[in-house]
Amino acid sequence: MVGIALLLALLIKTFLVQAFSIPSDSMQNTLQRGDRVLVDKLTPWFGAEPERGEVVVFHDPGGWLGGETQQSDSGPLARGVQRMLSFIGLMPSAEEKDLIKRVIAVGGDTVECQKGGPVKVNGKALNEKGYIFPGGTPCDDKPFGPIKVPKGRIWVMGDHRQDSLDSRYHQNLNNGTVSVDQVVGRAIVIAWPVDRWSTLPVPGTFDQPGLGAAASMAPSALGFAGAVPIVLWRRRRLVRKARGTVD
Repeated sequence: MVGIALLLALLIKTFLVQAFSIPSDSMQNTLQRGDRVLVDKLTPWFGAEPERGEVVVFHDPGGWLGGETQQSDSGPLARGVQRMLSFIGLMPSAEEKDLIKRVIAVGGDTVECQKGGPVKVNGKALNEKGYIFPGGTPCDDKPFGPIKVPKGRIWVMGDHRQDSLDSRYHQNLNNGTVSVDQVVGRAIVIAWPVDRWSTLPVPGTFDQPGLGAAASMAPSALGFAGAVPIVLWRRRRLVRKARGTVD
């Protein structure tokens, strides 16, 4: 029974849902340092690509992690326990070189932000007051653009703009864009700590007319047991959408 349980946990981690730990302050206040999020890994298997407004985990495109403050580990015993639990998906892995940011623009979009102004996607200003760090600015520390995002790539930014070395700071590599092939999946649930349980919906500004965003609110979930139905629901919705019968 223990073997079957471990096998099921490993399969869930590989194909459905995986836990990740937030190592920095770059996504405040949406995510706090030390939060555990559950990431939908199934949907990309069916050809779905990240959408504007989603919070996604992606592999380091090259040198991004060097500038972000990471949490330190605690000793050999803790590392051993974490390796064992991360192997079956019950804890985040300390070895994986991943980042978490919000998708602002996708392939084909033009994104820009001038000092003192808002982030604009395809000429539409984003109202980001609901998710960027209180007192922060959209891009005053690092204005950019306009930048045309190539097909198959995304432009990402942290919600704490003045503490996030995101696409703006890596324009020497593919204009700061990230390949969708490097995206692990979408963060859908804050699973830990208990008092921060919540879903991670797409903000309404990404659903404004003319922008082309598809905002969706996943149902609430508690841990892996709740996250798996969310993933399956999203997959079913995509299939129905392809058939023209989205509910």
